[in-house]
Amino acid sequence: MRKLSILFCIALAFILTFSSWEVVADTGTATFYTPPYVPSACNGYQNDRVMIAAASDAFWAGGSACGRNYKVECRGATNQGDPNPCRGQDYMVVKIVYYCPSGCQGTIDLSQEAFAAIANPDADKTEISFHQL
Repeated sequence: MRKLSILFCIALAFILTFSSWEVVADTGTATFYTPPYVPSACNGYQNDRVMIAAASDAFWAGGSACGRNYKVECRGATNQGDPNPCRGQDYMVVKIVYYCPSGCQGTIDLSQEAFAAIANPDADKTEISFHQL
């Protein structure tokens, strides 16, 4: 019985420790690009569908961002375009398949379809939070 109590306490401590982890998201801006989406920097002519994005220098890391999935949430307006751009889904998960070179206008450059899922495309650019899944 004592062993069972000890195991229960260990299991409870484990659950409490790992369930209290909070994901910390980075913040930045999102822009979008339009088709055609192939070839991509990461996968050439492979069809990665449309929920894709290009990573800026902020997290491209010499191409190591290729294939990573990011959860992107619209947080609000920049000083450009629509003052209330967020709409549609609360967030979008995108796969990094491109590099957005120096001079990129956003932290992450979403496909037109991914951007439209979380924000009004007329806004051109939105404030976002994002983190790797």
